[in-house]
Amino acid sequence: MAIQTAQVSIENIDDAAGLNSVMTALKNITGVTAIDLDTTRHVATVRYEDTDTSIHALTAAISMVDYVTQPFPIDAPQNPHHDD
Repeated sequence: MAIQTAQVSIENIDDAAGLNSVMTALKNITGVTAIDLDTTRHVATVRYEDTDTSIHALTAAISMVDYVTQPFPIDAPQNPHHDD
């Protein structure tokens, strides 16, 4: 049981809606304790409890944010129109 830090690419996400979607997706992962988006370097630095989640869950959540090509249920947190 330990806090880990990982950096994951956010290179294909360059607008405010996409970045908000990344934050929502990562915040909804059990075990994530902190998120720092660096839009100039195109990376997200994520701190997480390794007994609750993994780097694979983080990258999967970010890859699902590609809301142009991925369908989402209307109530999915990753859906860019979730709060509409």
